[in-house]
Amino acid sequence: MELRGVNFLLFLFMNQVFISLQSKEQVLLDMKALGSELGWLTLPHENGWEIVQTVVNGSLFYTYSVCSIDSGEQDNWLRTTFIQRRPGISRVSVELRFVVRDCNTFDGSSVACKETFNLFISEADADVGTNFRKGQFRKVATIAPDEVTRGRLLKVNIETKTVEPLSKKGFYLAFQDVGACVALLSARVYYKTCPSTVQSLAAFPETVADALKEVEGVCVQNAISQASPRIYCTAEGEWVVPVGQCQCLPGYETTGDSCQECKPGYFKPSVSTDLCQVCPDNTKPSSAGATECVCEDGFFRSPSDPPTSACSAPPSAPRDLTSTTLSVEGRLLLSWTPPLVTGGREDLTYSATCEICDEALCVPCGDRIRFETSPTDFQDTQIVVSELDSHLNYTFTVEAHSGVSQYGTDPASTTITTALDYTDPPKVTSIHLDDRGPTSLSLSWTLSRRPPAHISLRYELMYRRKDAEVERDVTTYTVLILEKNFVQINDLTPDTTYLLRVQALSVGGSPGSYSVEHEFHTSPLAESQTQNKPTMVLGAVVGVAVILLVVVAVLLLRRRRMNLHGRGGPEDPCFHTDQLKPLKSYVDPHMYEDPNIAIQKFVSEIDPNAITKQKVIGVGEFGEVFRGVMKIHGKDEVTVAIKTLKPGYSEKQRQDFLSEASIMGQFSHPNIIRLEGVVTKFKHAMIVTEYMENGALDTYLKDHDGEIPSYQLLGMLRGIAAGMKYLSDMNYIHRDLAARNVLVNSSLECKVSDFGLSRVLEDDAEGTYTTRGGKIPIRWTAPEAIAYRKFTSASDVWSFGIVMWEVMAFGERPYWDMSNHEVMKAINEAFRLPAPMDCPSAIYQLMLQCWQHDRSKRPRFTDILNILDKLLRNPESLKTIADFDPRVSIRLPSTSGCDGTMFRSVPEWLESIKMSQYTDSFARAGITSMEQVLALRHEDIRNIGVRLPGHMKRIAYSILGLKDETSSLSVFAV
Repeated sequence: MELRGVNFLLFLFMNQVFISLQSKEQVLLDMKALGSELGWLTLPHENGWEIVQTVVNGSLFYTYSVCSIDSGEQDNWLRTTFIQRRPGISRVSVELRFVVRDCNTFDGSSVACKETFNLFISEADADVGTNFRKGQFRKVATIAPDEVTRGRLLKVNIETKTVEPLSKKGFYLAFQDVGACVALLSARVYYKTCPSTVQSLAAFPETVADALKEVEGVCVQNAISQASPRIYCTAEGEWVVPVGQCQCLPGYETTGDSCQECKPGYFKPSVSTDLCQVCPDNTKPSSAGATECVCEDGFFRSPSDPPTSACSAPPSAPRDLTSTTLSVEGRLLLSWTPPLVTGGREDLTYSATCEICDEALCVPCGDRIRFETSPTDFQDTQIVVSELDSHLNYTFTVEAHSGVSQYGTDPASTTITTALDYTDPPKVTSIHLDDRGPTSLSLSWTLSRRPPAHISLRYELMYRRKDAEVERDVTTYTVLILEKNFVQINDLTPDTTYLLRVQALSVGGSPGSYSVEHEFHTSPLAESQTQNKPTMVLGAVVGVAVILLVVVAVLLLRRRRMNLHGRGGPEDPCFHTDQLKPLKSYVDPHMYEDPNIAIQKFVSEIDPNAITKQKVIGVGEFGEVFRGVMKIHGKDEVTVAIKTLKPGYSEKQRQDFLSEASIMGQFSHPNIIRLEGVVTKFKHAMIVTEYMENGALDTYLKDHDGEIPSYQLLGMLRGIAAGMKYLSDMNYIHRDLAARNVLVNSSLECKVSDFGLSRVLEDDAEGTYTTRGGKIPIRWTAPEAIAYRKFTSASDVWSFGIVMWEVMAFGERPYWDMSNHEVMKAINEAFRLPAPMDCPSAIYQLMLQCWQHDRSKRPRFTDILNILDKLLRNPESLKTIADFDPRVSIRLPSTSGCDGTMFRSVPEWLESIKMSQYTDSFARAGITSMEQVLALRHEDIRNIGVRLPGHMKRIAYSILGLKDETSSLSVFAV
């Protein structure tokens, strides 16, 4: 026989493949490592398995072989010694190295030759010694070689099988030969553990690898977490999906896997992952482990200053306070220059007060004067005062304030005493006719300014008949000197026009300028005699009208009650009084000829002094977006987002900018971004909205890939659906619903935003809107909206389906890198986005309903909200996962050639799955061909440097897809 027991080739094999290998597994049995007689039992004792002893580099190795192929059916057994099972282990791996001879290399006597053998196991609570009974064993697997040996070059096969569940104290393995020519070179039994580790400052103990197991960790010293940190140990002995994070205590920073106290001169004020910071300006040097840096003497922090801010000093007084009398009577301009010392702060404001002083006493001005802007908490270095009296002394005090003014010892104020000293009396600006008769005129007049309280004025009134004869070019007037600004002139001629003018006289008699001449006409005698008659007639008419109105109202009320009774009362299900209430509907701001009217109608104006910008958080279409604070008098300070209009804007850009506020101002719903107000009466217009801490939904999902469970993602989708139902109920179309236009707050509550593309539903049968051109977000837009630019609430439902896909795919770009043309073509050919990885089947089915080509078959937002609520009430419904095809979900439709060829390079493959950032990592690891990629295991991917769970899944599933495709191509080739 050419290969009887394959003994003569074993020595060659041992020198080729038996080198020392290091393994992290916990080994229970290692056949080649024993280096001595194995003591395994064979059955039958002869003509079956044979032990072979080989010397390699002075060391003995034992192997077993059998090659009984020249006789009938074979049943040769080889049993190991008793293998102790360690507590807590319910599964082990059995790794076999073996050689199988090709049956075709034997002569015709080997007709019963086989090329496989069987692996069995038997559990026991004690070693049964040589009591070997085949009936106690159960079959684990049939072992078949990947390659058989034909010549002298041995084809060594490696096969690993998992044996579970194990429950007794130990077990035996047995190998059954049924007629093969096989050599068992090595048998190794082991189990894996996840090694002890520290991740995100949490320590996790060594854990036996079994089915996916959740392990709870403990924060390292000087670190805490809100919830116990957890991580999962996989069956392969890998730690994956850490949940929760420990953070260093105040005064400590992260250094490697531990928390070290801050060095002297540094501090950290809160529990966070931040590093210690250098003590800010004007603070005393800190000691080690400091949580704050104390201000130097004379420097302070305001209650609203964070501990990281520099300390500052109170401001000094404003300088160079001056007063200027304005051209309009009774108005004064106060102006000054900023304090010489601002204390290093930027929140400098001013306040102004007024007093009226005489030699003995000063009293507040109160309502007797008016500051034309708010006299408190303003930033300008000037202010206008009006309604001042002349010849009075006013004392104005201007005080500088900052966040630390309350800590100053002296008020930072400056004072000026001034007066309005008008030498001429005020001018009479107008004369009013209060009453008239046939022989009298009752008149009054107003002055250009209010006279001081201590100064008395007299008035000179001159009048004449308009048709009076002028003798020798001299006009004759009647003159009256009056003490009050009203008079009744008697003894006049009926039905006659008189000309009048008035001037004010000072105490000394110095005159002011005359008013313009006014005309007044006395009434005719006939009018006086009959004036009572129309009054009586008018009273009678009014009385009759009131009686008629009361009768009509009673009749209408009675008729309405009869109609209600006839159509259905309170129990009539077809009619209800609530139906009489008009539904609130959205009003398109573009319907107003003047856009400012829409702003005034729907939006609140905010004082610009109430807004403080702090940090740029983004750039919008019209300008920068800031995070800031809003402090309105009588209310708490709130954090807000501030959209600004960039300098150099046109009037049209300003109107377009503010039109979004006119839209937002009409909405009030917890899942619609809330508009706080606008600033329009200022050089730079601003839109102020509530601040959403976690920003745009797509960015937030990408940053937390794989960290959010499906149930919580479903809750976020429910919030978006609720907001869209509200908009739909208001007859409003969004047109640009996408994850990038949904904002997330600190409670992971989602709110719909960005109403720049939105338009109102027209009042027609289908409620459509036809755009006048402009860009359409193709990947999120329904096919009928792309083709005909017809937008309905149903097209928003299609977009919501895309948003659902984005959320479940953790911010993946819809349709990946396909062009817009390819997307439109694919949709028209009935292609729909595949289910994201680990997406519950119920959620994916709802997506497909939203993507119905016939818009009339898509669900309404009311239906969508009801479906999501049912899923949230029944979390068990989320356990069924939709089918996931990595070749479709990860690779684009055009990533391989039409002939099914593989990728030409590793970088090309990584680029196709959006993992180009790992190109250098693969190159450093020596992975330069696609054949090497196909051979990668989960552990290899991690060792290359891929740590994020989402990235590991994507690469692993892509390799799985490539293997499936390669296998299909191989079968086809055969």
